[in-house]
Amino acid sequence: MNRRDFNKLMLMAGIVGSTGIPLGIRRAAGQSRGGTLDVIIQPEPPVLVAAINQQAPTLTVAGKIYQSLLKFDFDQSPRPGLAKSWEMSDDGLTYTFHLEETVKWHDGTPFTAEDVVFSTTKILPETHARARGNFARCESITAADAHTVVFKLKEPFGPFLQCFEMSSCPIMPKHLYEGTDYRNNPHNAKPIGTGPWKFAEWERGSHIRLVRNDDYYKPGQPYLDEIIYRIVPDAASRALALENGTVDLTQWGDVEMFDVPRLKQLPHVEFTTKGYEFYAPLLWLEFNNRIKPMDDKRFRQAVMHAIDKDFLVRKVLFGLARPATGPMSKATKFYDPKVKIYDFNPAKAIALLDEMGLKPGADGKRAKITYLVPPYGEVWMRFAEYIRQALSKVGIEVVLEAIDVAGWATRVGNWDFEVSAPWLYQFGDPALGVSRTYVSSNIRKGVLFSNTSGYSNPKVDELFAEAAIAVDPAKRQALYSEVQRLLVEEVPVGWLVELDFPTMYDKRFHDLVVSAIGVNDDFDQAWYEG
Repeated sequence: MNRRDFNKLMLMAGIVGSTGIPLGIRRAAGQSRGGTLDVIIQPEPPVLVAAINQQAPTLTVAGKIYQSLLKFDFDQSPRPGLAKSWEMSDDGLTYTFHLEETVKWHDGTPFTAEDVVFSTTKILPETHARARGNFARCESITAADAHTVVFKLKEPFGPFLQCFEMSSCPIMPKHLYEGTDYRNNPHNAKPIGTGPWKFAEWERGSHIRLVRNDDYYKPGQPYLDEIIYRIVPDAASRALALENGTVDLTQWGDVEMFDVPRLKQLPHVEFTTKGYEFYAPLLWLEFNNRIKPMDDKRFRQAVMHAIDKDFLVRKVLFGLARPATGPMSKATKFYDPKVKIYDFNPAKAIALLDEMGLKPGADGKRAKITYLVPPYGEVWMRFAEYIRQALSKVGIEVVLEAIDVAGWATRVGNWDFEVSAPWLYQFGDPALGVSRTYVSSNIRKGVLFSNTSGYSNPKVDELFAEAAIAVDPAKRQALYSEVQRLLVEEVPVGWLVELDFPTMYDKRFHDLVVSAIGVNDDFDQAWYEG
């Protein structure tokens, strides 16, 4: 749909759109049932199965279909999900989860402990890089009975409960996936979960429609009738849709950051940056350390000195970020600010490049690299254009290459890139969301969001491993401080900013953002005030 056609569609709000799905129709008041939530999703997800793909658009939609054992409050303390209760042994080695007993898969099959065992021992270790590392820590995972699962660890692991959030551990239906080619299972096209919303239809390039799960295990929930995710590639049309009330909710990067200051002032719009606490997204330049000149830390250090992070925050991200100092976000446990700081200093960058022997040619260019631009909106192209401009001033030519979501994921996962700029989640603890990017055991070709840069340092591996199993918080802090100092010196990736994504929604909707994963949660509490 182009911008002109979408603008026409918005003028018809309250009638029927060209897709055949009514726009702007509302009913029900209070927490009684009824109402449609129209949401932007950008870009269109490649698949809706969180076990197969962990990119942001997939997780946002899949969070309504799939669930995990736990949820998390804004302070990241656990609360019940598919597990109604749990306990840990005194030695910290055994975790026992007691599951809800009336949960059904969307095809009517009862949900049992065998689904949890299958998910954590079979499908997720093959398809989910982070889950693979988390559950490799288990000596055994067994079903004590139909509604009890026991995880026995090889050694203590402090953040183990945080492994059971939806994007970290989506529980999959054993009866539909066991013995199949997981990535090509036909149910990937029509996902079956336990969540409050059932998959209804996906018209590529137009919309994804989810409908109420009337067999949901929480009586009376969910309250809304349906959720419709609108695929609107044009940034101006997305902003106008929120402004005109044609859509009710935007999240992550749906609305370009340069539009946020204006849109958040609209009288019908609620604005928040809450709901991203668990993720604490940190954006960096991903250098392929296997390729010259990125294989030399002096080049990577030079790039860091050539970039003005404050300019990025003020002029490109419109204040919805903070300069990063290293591999850990300030919102993450064990963050240490006492690391080497790469100040904006092009002269230092030039000196490092000279030291490498990268002298400028007759055209003033010292090196040429290709930047694979993440396909998440215009702001990221502007971001890339600033990087190109900044590096050109120290003699580094940057060629920008645009690509679609699936192509970007494939290229980066298969190490077929020179430089890109992903943002990764921290998941509340460095053992979960930080170490995966730097430990050599996670260099796995074909797996996105693993150690795709190819960085390897035995000392870093040792420090992360020791910190993960340490019980004393002071010891963990000392180990993580040491690894932060080491990584910041070697700059395997170029940390730039900690992101604050905006969520904006129609004030008539309530309880949309109720947890530390915000809009990626299941919306089983969301309701419309007519």
